[in-house]
Amino acid sequence: MPNDLLTGLNPEQLRAVTWEKGSALVLAGAGSGKTRVLTTRIAWLIQTGQVSPMGVLAVTFTNKAAREMFTRLSAMLPINTRGMWIGTFHGLCNRLLRAHHRDAGLPQLFQILDSQDQLSAVKRVLKALNVDTEKYEPRKVQAFVNMNKEAGLRADRIEAYDPYTRRLAEYYAEYDAQCKREGVVDFAELLLRSFELLSRNALLREHYQERFRHILVDEFQDTSRLQYDWLKLLRAPENAIFAVGDDDQSIYAFRGADVANMALFQREMGIAEVVKLTQNYRSFGTILDAANAVIGHNENRLGKDLWTEAGRGEPIRHYEAASDTDEARFVVEEAQALRRDGMRYIDIAVLYRSNAQSRAIEHALFSAGLPYRVYGGLRFFERAEIKHALAYLRLVANHEDDNAFLRVVNFPTRGVGARTVEAIDAAARAGGTSLWAAACAQGAGKKGLAGFVQLIEALGGEIQGMSLAEQVEHVVARSGLIEHYKSERDGEDRIENLNELTNAATAFSGEAENAVSVEANIGMADVKSALADGHGQSQELADFLAHAALEAGEHEAQAGQDAVQLMTVHAAKGLEFMAVFITGLEEALFPHENSLTELDGLEEERRLMYVAITRARQRLYLTHAASRMLHGQLRYGLPSRFLREIPEALVQSIAGWRGGMSSAGESHEAAPAQASRAAAMPYRVGARVQHARYGEGVVAGYQGQGAETEIRVSFPRVGDKWFILEYARLSAC
Repeated sequence: MPNDLLTGLNPEQLRAVTWEKGSALVLAGAGSGKTRVLTTRIAWLIQTGQVSPMGVLAVTFTNKAAREMFTRLSAMLPINTRGMWIGTFHGLCNRLLRAHHRDAGLPQLFQILDSQDQLSAVKRVLKALNVDTEKYEPRKVQAFVNMNKEAGLRADRIEAYDPYTRRLAEYYAEYDAQCKREGVVDFAELLLRSFELLSRNALLREHYQERFRHILVDEFQDTSRLQYDWLKLLRAPENAIFAVGDDDQSIYAFRGADVANMALFQREMGIAEVVKLTQNYRSFGTILDAANAVIGHNENRLGKDLWTEAGRGEPIRHYEAASDTDEARFVVEEAQALRRDGMRYIDIAVLYRSNAQSRAIEHALFSAGLPYRVYGGLRFFERAEIKHALAYLRLVANHEDDNAFLRVVNFPTRGVGARTVEAIDAAARAGGTSLWAAACAQGAGKKGLAGFVQLIEALGGEIQGMSLAEQVEHVVARSGLIEHYKSERDGEDRIENLNELTNAATAFSGEAENAVSVEANIGMADVKSALADGHGQSQELADFLAHAALEAGEHEAQAGQDAVQLMTVHAAKGLEFMAVFITGLEEALFPHENSLTELDGLEEERRLMYVAITRARQRLYLTHAASRMLHGQLRYGLPSRFLREIPEALVQSIAGWRGGMSSAGESHEAAPAQASRAAAMPYRVGARVQHARYGEGVVAGYQGQGAETEIRVSFPRVGDKWFILEYARLSAC
């Protein structure tokens, strides 16, 4: 009976599932049961005879969500779901193009290029055209192609207002021509080619419009404009689109998601009334009130407030740390306390805005012996850019390190091809030498190889006399890694990680006793000896490289093991945990500094905070640090505006460095080191002050004496500024 499907639905869910007024926009709040509503809607339509299983088109954003939908439908109805059109945009477009490859101008067995294959194809195009790849870097050309395809633009439709863009458009056209000759498509091409096919082929379009009487879309807030236009092509005027999404959780603008599609859909489909799913089945009331308060500051939203029958729950804990190290220590101590109270580690999540923030937290967890797993990414010392940087450092410290040599001899690309490396390897084997020795012998006649040898030898001399942090920073800068990653789509994150490696070295230098204690680990002394032997490099560099090796992947918990979960807020979307720590809540960190100048940037950051808060079921921690190592320098930041947007009545402050005691009762230094020197100054280090031109800032330190005393103030938007104290014209906040 149809009613069996509807048992247990709340009134809002029931209204959505049984909607009979054409197209619908369902505003589904976090934890409100949207997946159940979607699958039940499909089952109800089929069971009531309104549509056959083959007449449904359901679009998800992940293959995992599609599989879950298939599983739930199979449990609800005795039907064969195998032939149903349920999948991701790319998966469904692939299916459409396979079925109509001739009409689409594709071979029957066309191949799909992944990102690396696409990059290789771009490189071949540029090589054939004799393009200067320093000016037109292959990754930039690849990004240009994908950006325009995702916007629905072919090369001949691009408005090029300058010679550089015109060249990029020409390379885009040549790339398209090469793909056509070879019978291949990239991921962006799947959607664009499918859209073009349906646009120009009226018979085919009408066939699918007649077939798919009901189109259902999950995570509608994450659709791009091209995806939305593709959906509209498949809808006949008399058919319905059932769109489920949450504008408050639209956090993927950097991937092309356009939250404005929700309001546009409502207007274009003539939807007079939005169905709102607001009952939350995940979190306690205090957590939901905090989420509602924060997101309420966004102006451009459809509007809803989450509520629950689960009760108020505990207050939100707020901890102000003296530093990022203190913040990480607090997280570890609280996680241990939660474990003692019976909570599993796997039910605890630590969230951060930037991947680079994980390093300090990982180190604290590792040092305390707590199991942890980086969800949806790699641990800090396992990330490719970090392994590249460490390989340069290892090779500088020890020329005999063949693994380090192989990793960076041609990264970034310097014209050392596979044949050259094979020749070096053969010569090394024949002579019983290292690859470095063989390369030195062969390098004279090979420009790229000779340049690499000269670079490594030069670095060995240049870093003499430098501190460990300076050595790391110098080698990373001279390696070319930062310039290389500037042109990648995720380059900003990778560069932040490389900068964080300098912070790791700074922190390591201050932990000499800890470094000594880890020597007892099996094989550590041998590793250090091999790295430092005979090359005049500091023992500290050898110790640091050994430390990095020790914290590498074999210590990470596997999926499913009882371990603390670490992840970015973006990676946390769709997940839930008993206890959640949201760390790094400082201006210019969360919200990210880029958001302060981007259109809709701050509103998207606030949506990201909303997502973070609503991951918590029972307990929520909010932390920020008075000082933090950024780019190898100690910085002072203002508490995030998101903290001020949460009503004080919902929050319990845990005494941090200002109060002198943590929740665990451990004593801390009363303030960062500079505070003791500035005790007699009018503003203490860490105090918030106001400047007429630069706005609100934080006192970061002093220098000089008497009339020459200068005060350093850190402003979120403009960085650090020095003022002569007598003329500073600062006011206390």
